[in-house]
Amino acid sequence: MVNQVFVNLPVAHLQRSIAFFTALGFTFNPEWTNDSGACMNVTGNVFTMLLTREHFQTFTPKAVADATSTTEVLLCLSLDSRAAVDAIVEKAVRAGGKAHKEAQDHGFMYGHGFEDLDGHIWEVVYLEPQAGSEPKQGAA
Repeated sequence: MVNQVFVNLPVAHLQRSIAFFTALGFTFNPEWTNDSGACMNVTGNVFTMLLTREHFQTFTPKAVADATSTTEVLLCLSLDSRAAVDAIVEKAVRAGGKAHKEAQDHGFMYGHGFEDLDGHIWEVVYLEPQAGSEPKQGAA
């Protein structure tokens, strides 16, 4: 089974990106951080490797997407409350990012999001705890 997850993202200015995500409350593993990349702990065993565009390009023969004009991936973080969702989007905007769409309330799920300094879209959601989440008798 999978032990860890690493999401690799190209960034234009590594130190600016580190400062941006630090302002949002994320931490970095100094053992896996150097001039060409930084390992950001998202949660538990899930990490984002922020890699300079040049270093990122060494991992693929394909062109590296410019996230300010194209989207290849949408990242989604689940937080503990609606207030936490709003707070991280506000922090992202104060740190130089942009809000992504308007907040949406679907009853069971509240979501918002932001674009980081390189245009990567980070969706942020709060999922309402399911009342009576145990399967009903006879349900598969």
